[in-house]
Amino acid sequence: MTANPKSQIPNPKVQIPTLVLACLLGFSCVATAAERYAVIVSGASGDEKYAAQQEKWRSELAAFLTTTFAVPDANVVMLDEQSGGSSRATADNVRRLFGDLRRRVSGEDTVMVVLMGHGTFDGTEAKFNLVGPDIGVPEWKTMLDGIAGRLVVINTTESSFPFLEPLSRRGRVVITATDSAMQRFATVFPEYLVRALASLASDLDKNGRISVWEAFAAASAGVKQHYEQRGQLPTERPILDDDGDGMGREADAPGDDGAIARTLYLDPEPGTAAAGTAVAGLERQRAALERELETLKARKASMTDEEYQAELERILVELARLAQEIRRRS
Repeated sequence: MTANPKSQIPNPKVQIPTLVLACLLGFSCVATAAERYAVIVSGASGDEKYAAQQEKWRSELAAFLTTTFAVPDANVVMLDEQSGGSSRATADNVRRLFGDLRRRVSGEDTVMVVLMGHGTFDGTEAKFNLVGPDIGVPEWKTMLDGIAGRLVVINTTESSFPFLEPLSRRGRVVITATDSAMQRFATVFPEYLVRALASLASDLDKNGRISVWEAFAAASAGVKQHYEQRGQLPTERPILDDDGDGMGREADAPGDDGAIARTLYLDPEPGTAAAGTAVAGLERQRAALERELETLKARKASMTDEEYQAELERILVELARLAQEIRRRS
């Protein structure tokens, strides 16, 4: 995610989910390599207060994705309760949209799915509230498991914790606003997630980009401060899982999760402006090696020192070789 926030936040009203409509009208649905997609599902709000909040959050998020992070307009799709037709946040439209994504997305692509609104958990099954019938965790799992590529799933609602374990999968980033099924109050996490994407302060390693982990960490810090400033006990604690164990951890807690999220970005990989060139290919190789390095670091405790050092040397040597080749060709 390129960290270049605008002084004024555009406020687009996305009326039609372009992916769905394009395919229904017979346009080409063949995706090119290394595409980036974002799906924002803003479900049933419940009342005017939450409706206004959701509209603000989803509009700002969509604006940042298409401007600051240069995700193609056609690849940012929003379903909400106020729109009609194929843009309405109904179960049928969600199923249709994810069916289209399964056909379009390749293994090199990145897809971010953000759920905004409300969720419920009856002690057995968690659901995300839509306009009309809701969709429960088992069906969300089925829809998401059919999508190739690197997947980031962010459930910003109350009762989102029960989504974590079923949706967990090695290499997939799953973020929930809560860390317990007992946390069932409306969340402020989506507000601080949008703020994190808008702020240069979220770029913790100062590389000019905001990773999924950095956005999660900054948003988590914002949520914590929100409750501290009001003298309230927190009713939400965001957690992240990306190692497939279904456990997750808070941003400031120890744990193995985060290796994938630290090297996953939504902005174009460096060099992709010259898509199709050798440099773009080398940049993708470097990004893959950087992800491999973070995964190796997370596995260090389970390896012998000799195994770890051998793998570390291999990756670092290859990274140095790629950096030299990129400089030579640039």
